[in-house]
Amino acid sequence: MRHTHAFKVERGSEKTLETGDDFQWRQNGEDHQYNPKTIHLLQQACRSNNYKLFKEYSKLLTDTDHNLQSIRGLLSFKKREPIPIDEVESVESICKRFKTGAMSYGSISQEAHEALAIAMNRIGGKSNSGEGGEDPARFAPDPNGDLRRSSIKQVASGRFGVSSYYLVNADEIQIKVAQGAKPGEGGHLPGKKVYPWIAEVRGSTPGVGLISPPPHHDIYSIEDLAELIHNLKNANPSARISVKLVSEVGVGTIAAGVAKGRADLVLISGYDGGTGAAPRTSLKHAGLPWEIGLAETHQTLLLNRLRDRIVVETDGKMMTGRDVVIASLLGAEEFGFSTAPLVVLGCILMRVCHLDTCPVGVATQNPELRKKFPGEAAHVANFMRFVAKEVRELMAELGFRTINEMIGRTDVLEANQAITHWKTKGIDLSELLYQPDVPKEVSRYQTVEQVHGLDKTLDGQELIPLCIEAIENQEKVEATFSIRNINRVAGTMLGSEITKRYGAEGLPEDTIDLTCKGSAGQSFAAFIPRGQTMRLVGDANDFLGKGLSGGKIIVHPSRKSTFVPEENIIVGNVCFYGATGGEAYINGIAGERFCVRNSGASVVVEGVGDHGCEYMTGGTVVVLGQTGKNFAAGMSGGVAFVLDESGDFGQKCNQEQVLLGSVEEEDLHRVYQMVEKHVQYTNSPLAIRVLDDWSNLKKKFIRVIPKDFLEMQTRIERYEASGLSKYKAALAAFEEGKKAVNEAKDGG
Repeated sequence: MRHTHAFKVERGSEKTLETGDDFQWRQNGEDHQYNPKTIHLLQQACRSNNYKLFKEYSKLLTDTDHNLQSIRGLLSFKKREPIPIDEVESVESICKRFKTGAMSYGSISQEAHEALAIAMNRIGGKSNSGEGGEDPARFAPDPNGDLRRSSIKQVASGRFGVSSYYLVNADEIQIKVAQGAKPGEGGHLPGKKVYPWIAEVRGSTPGVGLISPPPHHDIYSIEDLAELIHNLKNANPSARISVKLVSEVGVGTIAAGVAKGRADLVLISGYDGGTGAAPRTSLKHAGLPWEIGLAETHQTLLLNRLRDRIVVETDGKMMTGRDVVIASLLGAEEFGFSTAPLVVLGCILMRVCHLDTCPVGVATQNPELRKKFPGEAAHVANFMRFVAKEVRELMAELGFRTINEMIGRTDVLEANQAITHWKTKGIDLSELLYQPDVPKEVSRYQTVEQVHGLDKTLDGQELIPLCIEAIENQEKVEATFSIRNINRVAGTMLGSEITKRYGAEGLPEDTIDLTCKGSAGQSFAAFIPRGQTMRLVGDANDFLGKGLSGGKIIVHPSRKSTFVPEENIIVGNVCFYGATGGEAYINGIAGERFCVRNSGASVVVEGVGDHGCEYMTGGTVVVLGQTGKNFAAGMSGGVAFVLDESGDFGQKCNQEQVLLGSVEEEDLHRVYQMVEKHVQYTNSPLAIRVLDDWSNLKKKFIRVIPKDFLEMQTRIERYEASGLSKYKAALAAFEEGKKAVNEAKDGG
């Protein structure tokens, strides 16, 4: 022990302690599954397509005498009657169950991100976009037939790049509730990694750091999660909707709620994965091994007769075929790999992912370091096939012909009695291997499709049939409908049909112009694209305009109403969360968290609740009335203009990251035009008063703009004025910003 070494009798003879490290390999230090020998063998095996070398790597990790770094290392297989390997499910079929984990474009390089996508598409598996969005250029096949499109599109709390076009280009949409290596912490992409090409995909500003808040601001209950599942299913009816949870005590109960919320898949993520950017305290002290969470989830779903309704996936340091087999026996049907594919591509676990200094071009955006990237998609494909091949060998040994036969068969596992290490004494794995007492006809894997009820929605029954000529021939359609609060996600499925046909461009403005009268349910006009206008005469529940993707939303009360609009709440909480484009005009007050994470929409509203414009990264918001407290918290882009007639806005605004000031003439012109449109669309008495008294009231507008955003915009404008193109100006401004940060750190 290091304490003994430091305080031995002959103290003073040695001046230093061993370096030691919990997270990085050190000679004669802590034992690590990824060490120089395993990394070298894995990379060489996959680069040379040598299965024999892979088996050497695998043997190091499955040696029952030394493989004590995980719970699965304490388990062994019972002796069973083997079968010929020819009778076992094929490598190609097994590979379809494999996925790569959610690593965002931004956290890893373009080369690494695309290599993973190409490899998984080649073998019939799925890669995951992570939460950083995806370049639309990747949605179409390359000339050689390869596809760089990630089959799984992730929707996380930051909602970066989550547009209608992003969602329709998915086979599976994953809601990330938490991350295995740092549950409950959200994320942070440092400004020095937000290069112009990353900012473009994420809808943000080069050089300005990005925060992913710990919670989704539209999920505060299991019912809210069910609503988001329904939203995304409407945004892409053909995609599976999955929910990523973390292995924790009680995760089985949450997974049961996810199944009841009609998700198609639940992912149980273990604590043992995670990149070098994850906080060390979280890596060491948060989360649980996937074996515990997976077993609890499978057992809970079985006991509640829900297991047949949902696919169960697990990930968190899957490294070998044996890992996959044990995961299947504990209840998983699909399997995720993250660190291993990165190691195959060249990662050597330097754990400097957050510093943009990755020496092998994997976890960096630096163009010079990216030139050193040694990986190829073929290497990752080889790894997946090797794992599948090893799975087949174990299945034959255990007498299973298909993965489905193996799912949940914990009776095939037992604690390995041959392990005599002192730390294993007293460990009881019986709860992990418990078999719930359920009838034989209760399925141990998913056999029943979830009923999402899309045929009963307003879109399915009325809107899409009415607008078929607009969808197919771009003919203009205008119509009026009644709407009730049971009509959720109105307009979203119609919008997805437009996006599927016309891509990100959508239709010409106002091609589809629909007026709904009444009280709209949650998520009215979520994710609607350009060319789709949704008018609401009445009021709306929460999540209005969520993910607005270029469309237009107009809300005003009935002309017969007797209340004063600017004094009453007309739309609920969390409106325009994650909006990426479009415009909206709200004749009344909005609830809390208005325009959270807006990255491109232009919105006029007559008052907002607490936390307005929180985490906003782009777009323009005009508030013609009072705001709640904590306005602009975490705001890193875009601009807001607030009419402060009472003179107390400064007390309500969170000024940690933003500057408050008077509005310059150029911006006043923009505000005036937006208010003019507000009058045109809503006939708002407040907006009419503002225009009539513009010469006086314009002085009471306050501009809210993020400090870093303003600094970067000023640099970009300076470079553009010198003759550089917009892209080159952004890159030059970014490099100048990085240089300034480095000089400040060095004391220059």
